[in-house]
Amino acid sequence: MALRSKHKDAFLKKHGVKLGFMSAFLKASAQGLSEMPEVNAFIDGNQIIYRDYVDISVAVATPKGLVVPVIRNVENMNYADIEKSLNDLGVKAREGSLAIEDMDGGTFTVSNGGVFGSMFGTPIINLPQSAILGMHAILERPVALNGNVVIRPMMYIALTYDHRLIDGREAVTFLKRVKSAVEEPATLLLGI
Repeated sequence: MALRSKHKDAFLKKHGVKLGFMSAFLKASAQGLSEMPEVNAFIDGNQIIYRDYVDISVAVATPKGLVVPVIRNVENMNYADIEKSLNDLGVKAREGSLAIEDMDGGTFTVSNGGVFGSMFGTPIINLPQSAILGMHAILERPVALNGNVVIRPMMYIALTYDHRLIDGREAVTFLKRVKSAVEEPATLLLGI
């Protein structure tokens, strides 16, 4: 949140789009999926198919219902590329001009129920994908910090995953990577 607050005006001026939270979560997810390939894989019959690319489906609410367009090769994008893609797909979704190709082939989905005030939830996997990340509302909550109770903005995230392919260890490691990259984006820049 500090990065966004500090640079949002310069980002808008340079790139022509607002710096939102989704780019941080999509970039963090792409990194986590690259590090935990099981979460980006799928089951095809008796085989596990691993992908060497990250195409993230993003749930978008429209007046006619939910659509899930895909942002392709997120692993190769920066925040500006992601925000521009989100903006372009959002416009197409609201105008009703998304093509089937825009919604086909995602390897993983991110759903942000927090925009509707959701505090908790369990998103449902978009088959044949093996996992979906659910984001929820950012609310101020009391937390313990260095022995003191302080108020901090917090968001709960949830990963629904296919347990035939992904064990708890991989799921939790993925979630911890997303959390780390969102809280400290410099880790993505430094590759740590």
